[in-house]
Amino acid sequence: MKKIKVNLGKNSYNILICSNELDKLGPCLKRLNIGKDAVIVTNPGIKKLFGSKIKKALVPSGFNIRFETVPDGERAKSEKECLRLLNNISIFDAQRRVFIIALGGGVVGDLAGFTASIYKRGVPYVQVPTTLLSQVDSAIGGKTAIDLSVGKNLVGAFYQPKLVFSDISFLKSLPEKEIVSGLAEVIKYGIIKSPGLFSFVEKNYMAILNRDKKCLNRIVYECSLIKAGIIEKDEMDNKNVRVMLNLGHTIGHAIEAAADYRRSYNHGQAVALGILSSVYIAEKMGLLAETVGQRIKNTIKNIGLPVKLKNVSLRNILSAQSRDKKFIHGKNRFVLPAGIGRAVVKEGIPESLVKKAIQSLYESKKR
Repeated sequence: MKKIKVNLGKNSYNILICSNELDKLGPCLKRLNIGKDAVIVTNPGIKKLFGSKIKKALVPSGFNIRFETVPDGERAKSEKECLRLLNNISIFDAQRRVFIIALGGGVVGDLAGFTASIYKRGVPYVQVPTTLLSQVDSAIGGKTAIDLSVGKNLVGAFYQPKLVFSDISFLKSLPEKEIVSGLAEVIKYGIIKSPGLFSFVEKNYMAILNRDKKCLNRIVYECSLIKAGIIEKDEMDNKNVRVMLNLGHTIGHAIEAAADYRRSYNHGQAVALGILSSVYIAEKMGLLAETVGQRIKNTIKNIGLPVKLKNVSLRNILSAQSRDKKFIHGKNRFVLPAGIGRAVVKEGIPESLVKKAIQSLYESKKR
């Protein structure tokens, strides 16, 4: 088991990375002394796959267990689901010492974390991520949120977990599409911070897609280490450091919102398209050599992520992008690649260039 400490003073916590060691979760939680009554927020598919294993891991350590299932996909991050979850927790919470476990991917983590942040003005929560995307990215850092109809993650809070327990054996059950989706975030980390990580994915993507244990261990550990270092420098995203994690997300989130959070594009696919739009802008601004941009595009394509956009309205994407919470003083703000391992933040990108970048993602009529 590998351990990474996220040093945030009173909000510090550990990221534990392991394989087939779920039996250690109970003792780990017991040492945290955060309560004995665990509300496990998950979706029906994850509960069916891992519910009994989680129960078996926790009950011997003296924990009371209650499962709360939420719908699969982004629709779980709604006001309705959040209020339903809060009411159900309050019923269970009578004369108990409740804490919350997020068992699932990024959607479950966001919803469970936000619910924990507002229930009784804050109760402890733990992340047990079950997807590659959540293990390398969303489970770490304390950004919690739900969506509004006009945009993603518009209601949220910074609220750090007490532990992130990443067991890569969960990834064996993932459909290939979900592994591919998670790799979009891994590519992001390579572009903003680690040429070595990018090259590793570039050369070993087939082994990763085949769920090679050593490869998965490496990418989960390296991404977790990078994100922990960024969070330590800028926990509340107000020092222009954490913003680097938004590479691909400005347009990516707009694509998700414009598609009404349907299954047309999952988060990783939308982020990949967002990265490509950022590559386009960076090239046009003279920040990125076209040869490097092509290398990024080739890696995204080889992995199986989309490089073209279909069946989503340009007008709706532009409208969603205009409501993005990353706007500063009325100006848009983009993270742009300036090489492999380096990114820069630029504000006030001309709307005409943003529009052209999104247009570049669409299939040519000739094809």
